[in-house]
Amino acid sequence: MGASLTERYSERETGDSKEISMADDPYVFLDIVLNPDGSLTRPTSIPLSPPQPKPQQPYYVLSKDVPLNPSNNTSIRILRPHFLTSTAPLPIIIYFHGGGFIYCNAASAPYHVACEHMSSLVPAIVLSVEYRLAPEHPLPAAYDDAIDAIRWVRDQSISDLHRDTWMAPDLADFSRCFLMGTSAGSNIVYHVAIRALDLDPPFKISGVIMNQPFFGGVQRTESELRMAQDQIVPLHVTDLMWRLALPRGADRDHEFCNPITPGSHHDRVGSLPPCLVKGYSGDPLVDRQRTFVWMLEGRGVHVVGRFDEGGLHAVELFDSQKAQDLFTDVRDFISSVSNGHNNPSNEWDKATTMTTATTTTHMT
Repeated sequence: MGASLTERYSERETGDSKEISMADDPYVFLDIVLNPDGSLTRPTSIPLSPPQPKPQQPYYVLSKDVPLNPSNNTSIRILRPHFLTSTAPLPIIIYFHGGGFIYCNAASAPYHVACEHMSSLVPAIVLSVEYRLAPEHPLPAAYDDAIDAIRWVRDQSISDLHRDTWMAPDLADFSRCFLMGTSAGSNIVYHVAIRALDLDPPFKISGVIMNQPFFGGVQRTESELRMAQDQIVPLHVTDLMWRLALPRGADRDHEFCNPITPGSHHDRVGSLPPCLVKGYSGDPLVDRQRTFVWMLEGRGVHVVGRFDEGGLHAVELFDSQKAQDLFTDVRDFISSVSNGHNNPSNEWDKATTMTTATTTTHMT
């Protein structure tokens, strides 16, 4: 039985972590079983958080689940602050959880709690999307579900008849709608933000927030090789995630995995709205994330790259201070974009620019 992510994080922080071997079974590491029919038996060790639609202590954020596409068994968990300090409607964050495309969901306690904190601290209405998982539903199924979520928000903005009461114009500001993801969720929002440019009728996405985006490629990066035995995302485990998530026969240079390779929507990248990319030097994926920022910049996208020293992949799920820092970055980015600044990076303090500059390295 594989150790939980919380246990691995605790071991890493205390120095008691056991060495991860590339020969170790990645299925055991993830506590998953591949069944003969191609489906997965997923871990039951990750607790689930039920929605809390009614005000009660100690819940400072209300939440409820609404159906998205019943035929695909997808849904949206809406989270909103219980107590508001202003009468102004709140920005909307359409959020996609991590899990390598193969496990976790909107009700998984670590992601639910993170969304609660973000909803309260930004503050914002957070729409956490329950999307289909691979390998039962390989990519682009999750992208299709994400487009469904954007269409749902668009329809909420234009229809009084079927509008959810929590999405009323006095509560939700549809002119400030942001896409956000963590890890695999960030991969989703990148691809879907490009797709959303061609929605008909159109719907404006104000900005894209990508926290430690999960990308890959056939050629290894220096950080991947240096941290190949990482306690959270060792290299052989991310390789397995991609094998399970990508279309049959695709390798890691497929456009769903590697955003640097030319793809069907590559010519649309420069039309993306302002982007925030968050990363840590302790994440094996950091080199790919930095290269991704350079690619966006090279195509004329207004992008803020925040790369902090230390940390690890999905650190905000385990470290309350890192979570606070992330949500502060999200709040400041949304505020900057909402105030009409074309290049939000110019509105942040010098420490932001210095942090980005001093942690930048090149791929090998």
